[in-house]
Amino acid sequence: MSIQLLFQIIEDRKNNPIEKSYTSSLFAEGMSKIAQKVGEEGTEVVVAALAQDDQRLIEEVADLTYHTLVLLSARGLTPTDILTELKKRHKV
Repeated sequence: MSIQLLFQIIEDRKNNPIEKSYTSSLFAEGMSKIAQKVGEEGTEVVVAALAQDDQRLIEEVADLTYHTLVLLSARGLTPTDILTELKKRHKV
């Protein structure tokens, strides 16, 4: 799955909520919950990097990536906005 495809699914859940969808439930709970989840996942990435195996680190980075994409969507931003910023920083 690509980041863009995952982001499209997230956007769809935001615009067309599904009752039992975790993504839809995050949007329903609002920005505070979404930001909290990003913070929690960031901490879990640090713990995995320092004290757990590679598979656990992969899992936690995947969780952080997902929740970060939800946060971007909630703010009306996209992965392209992030890539544009990275390109500016590296003058590519």
